Amino acid sequence: MSQTILYARVSTAEQTLAHQRKQAEAAGFVIDDVVADDGVSGLTTGLRDRPQGRRLFDMLRRGDVLVVRWVDRLGRNYADVCDTIRELMRRGVIVRTVINSLTFDGATTDPMQQAVRDALIAFMAATAQAQAEATKEAQRAGIDHAKAREEAYRGRKPSFTRVQFDAVRDALGQGTGVSEIAASTGLSRQTVYRIRDNAADAEAALARWA
Repeated sequence: MSQTILYARVSTAEQTLAHQRKQAEAAGFVIDDVVADDGVSGLTTGLRDRPQGRRLFDMLRRGDVLVVRWVDRLGRNYADVCDTIRELMRRGVIVRTVINSLTFDGATTDPMQQAVRDALIAFMAATAQAQAEATKEAQRAGIDHAKAREEAYRGRKPSFTRVQFDAVRDALGQGTGVSEIAASTGLSRQTVYRIRDNAADAEAALARWA
């Protein structure tokens, strides 16, 4: 007897398992079982390499229906998604998506219909990877922008630590020469001069970068 299995990949706080199941049931699917991977990247981890993804392959039999919110739940790597759907079709599994109500199966033997089906699979897999890469790039850009703003606010990061600063101040207070202080602390003579001549600025820089 065939079964309908929902596979969910939950990679962010917004993509909850409950939400994906609710969407599937609202679209008319009667779900017999749910398999889910939590916190797994679809771009770097193929379906077979996920703990529950391996279980899914073991569960599915000819005539079963695999329901996914969209193909990006199977993965976000073009080659992996294409290979996964084709492997499932070869095994007689029907893959259906909640979004767009698409159906992928190996029933057709007409070469033109097969070509259209395979082209659609390739297009959707490529779109999933492109979206993932665009998201990662936007995240990197956001992080870089935030870091640049933070560094602009903080000013240049001190080339000395709190321990070195205190050692320089103590040594200067004891009348030790700049060259000797530089050698003992591992700082350059220029840095020792900056601390000596602008102790308040050096202290403030350390505080900003604490």
